[in-house]
Amino acid sequence: MQEDFHYYATYCAALLAGYNHIDSLDICYGAQLVDHCSRNWLKKSGGPSMAATTQLQAELLQARTDPIGLCDITRIWSAFHFLPRDLYANVDKGFKNYKDKYRLICGPNGELLEDTVKLAKNKGLEAAGIAMHVLADTWAHTYFAGTPSLVINNTNWYFYELFPVEGAEPERRQIVFSHNPSAPEDVDKPVYVGSVYQFHEHSIMNLGHGRAGHLPDYSYIRYVYLPAWGDYKEIIKDNPHDYEYAFAQMVYALSYLKGDIDVFEKETYAFDKIQPYIDEIRRIISKRQVDASDDWKAFGESLSGEEIPDFDMDKYISQYVHSQDKSDTYLGRFFNGALSQKKMVAEKIKESGNKLAGM
Repeated sequence: MQEDFHYYATYCAALLAGYNHIDSLDICYGAQLVDHCSRNWLKKSGGPSMAATTQLQAELLQARTDPIGLCDITRIWSAFHFLPRDLYANVDKGFKNYKDKYRLICGPNGELLEDTVKLAKNKGLEAAGIAMHVLADTWAHTYFAGTPSLVINNTNWYFYELFPVEGAEPERRQIVFSHNPSAPEDVDKPVYVGSVYQFHEHSIMNLGHGRAGHLPDYSYIRYVYLPAWGDYKEIIKDNPHDYEYAFAQMVYALSYLKGDIDVFEKETYAFDKIQPYIDEIRRIISKRQVDASDDWKAFGESLSGEEIPDFDMDKYISQYVHSQDKSDTYLGRFFNGALSQKKMVAEKIKESGNKLAGM
């Protein structure tokens, strides 16, 4: 997902969960910061390098892809952007290394999601924001894995967008993936930007949904493709449905973190709280646009009656740098939350017998 959902939609979800305007801003700021907290940014902010929650494109292009480098990549991307759904999936897929990659495939409502939300309980608004980023991405990034793998993450010519047709089967239009990162995307043709094909299994081009570019991050899209891990059977991804469930689950999870619900359970959603606004939510999600920030922002401001400021990744650096007690700052609490999340997920992966996140 992108800033439109991680920042603005998360703000809306926090409001509907009962948080006030200021607390909702702190939660959505943490959710969006996950996409910016790279090692390069941590050098600038003075934070610990181990608290990195993402890797910038320039960092990835220079990243090592030997076993040590791959473990570092997997720890970051599996913990924050491609949370595995089932580390113990019963799969007969040949070599153990391939099974390990298969078991890192992302999806909603896995055991690690429950662990993620419960880990954020009573850890502050920053940790709540981190958990909401992870939760939301389990829906958008379903069927991709946070480790480089051509077999898991590749796309090929059989990749179609499904356009709804009233009273009939959806129309299929083949998606063309351009490899020019500066070229505009054309949602009508449709043409999207994706990474260049690399036959090497561990190429950084095969990380996550890089081969499909930002296409999985667009809430309006429905698509069908033939992943190798699925024995070349059609997989249908319905983002409008999934994004609606992601939003309802965020409201439910935030109600739990706020203390209004005693127990967090998987596959539970706060549809009762979003029902009065469901038409507007569905309108925003289904609108054909690659950035829904303006619509989510307008919706959030209509809910709170307050202005939502633009996201500024450097907002809290001065506070952190000049504080005597860095643990009592926004970034201090965010870094602690990030370190806890990364440690928890890496340990769970290791406990499953999977060495891809290191020992």
